[in-house]
Amino acid sequence: MTEQTTLLQDVGAAFRDHGITAAITALIGGTIALLAAVTRKAFTNDAMLARLDRELLAERDRVDRQRAEDRETEADRLERIEADIRAMRDLMFEAFQRGRTN
Repeated sequence: MTEQTTLLQDVGAAFRDHGITAAITALIGGTIALLAAVTRKAFTNDAMLARLDRELLAERDRVDRQRAEDRETEADRLERIEADIRAMRDLMFEAFQRGRTN
């Protein structure tokens, strides 16, 4: 099984084995690796947030389209109901008028 060593342990081992130059090189290399990892993570998070924003916008557009379609369908249904009510009112009015003239 391999053991994971920390950056400081690597620097200490390099200092013991090869002196101050190797220790400084290891420290600089570790710092650069750490910065690269942090930068990669930051860009990954930015990309993920951008993707989530696009997905959220697409979902909002879909919901808005669905609501508009539902409103249109409901308006058509209400228009048909009002037309039926008017037709029944006119029919009852004509029947009432005919009943009075006979």
